[in-house]
Amino acid sequence: MRINIGIWKTALWQFVKMSDKKEWERLDLVSKWLIAARAAVAPVTLNSGAIAGLLALRDGIFDPLAWAIVTFGLCMAHGANNLLNDYIDFKHGIDRDAYFRTQYNVHPLAQGFWTERQQLAWFATTGALALLAGVYAYFYSGFHPGVLAIFAFGCAVLLFYSLALKHWGLGELAIFIVWGPVMVGGVYLVLAREWTPGVWAAALAGVPYGLCVASVNVAKHIDKFNEDKRRGINTFVVRSGPMVARVATIGAIITAYIVIACLVASDYFSTFVLLVLFALRRAFLAGSLLVRPRPNAPLPGFESFWPIWFSGLYVYHVRSFAALFMMGMWLDTFTHIITLPPALPTNALGLVSLGIVGLVGVYGVIKGRRKQLVSQFP
Repeated sequence: MRINIGIWKTALWQFVKMSDKKEWERLDLVSKWLIAARAAVAPVTLNSGAIAGLLALRDGIFDPLAWAIVTFGLCMAHGANNLLNDYIDFKHGIDRDAYFRTQYNVHPLAQGFWTERQQLAWFATTGALALLAGVYAYFYSGFHPGVLAIFAFGCAVLLFYSLALKHWGLGELAIFIVWGPVMVGGVYLVLAREWTPGVWAAALAGVPYGLCVASVNVAKHIDKFNEDKRRGINTFVVRSGPMVARVATIGAIITAYIVIACLVASDYFSTFVLLVLFALRRAFLAGSLLVRPRPNAPLPGFESFWPIWFSGLYVYHVRSFAALFMMGMWLDTFTHIITLPPALPTNALGLVSLGIVGLVGVYGVIKGRRKQLVSQFP
């Protein structure tokens, strides 16, 4: 067993497919955990923590150590949730016979790479780390009842997502609530140590990102609609039908941008945050393909991602959305913690930054098309 940093990087960025047990056994422990816990989606949780951290920094209540411990704990809780979901679905016979889940990422249980006992041991270890971080957050906040309530809510979602919520058509809603207002507002509350108006504002600021994360989950359930319907897994998509789910997904993305625009209009955010509008290009791409039928086989160049299709497009959007949202928040935070001269109003600087980024984008498109045109001639 040799440590392979390359596998770590891959597992943190994309799902890993593997069919040879001997290849699995050669992996180091960290690589196995990253793959089994689906660490490729861990940045989703890290982004929620980062949004809360930036808001806390802007409001002068940021503690880097406390933020790091709490955010690490949330990432561990996410990993524990994935490990538990795989165990429950495997025990119930769902993740068997080439089910959707087993096709896009290694499933150690379904593929016989390790035993049920080992799966539970990994879940317990990961969950224990999350629990310790939660206890720290409770102590750090001065035993605030709000922190305890949020912690209990998170534990309930972790334990009952696969057992009940997903089958009741509430899993997608739970994901929006957790990765949006609850996680962003909760981390902010821990750092604030008291329930201030800033907690409510932070929760609202988490709504756009939570909607984007939920859009990925709904899109994934659209991808596996036929499989879920055959196996009696009554997700929101199965209960509502694919057409309603597609409309809801597109509506969630539109709402995310509307909420950001309202937060800017209310002066909670400066115009720097409008940099997120440049993610609309990917949103339009994902939405335009979502209204079309899902292909029956992977298109050329997409074989390694299959059977992920719609969900892959929304991950493509979320990554751009999160990067631009936080870039705008960094700039917004910077202008809040320093004193700008009156001649340089923050919102005007934000609009200038939008113009600069827009011009750079237009130049890139023109340059790319010019190269494509030139390449057509000998």
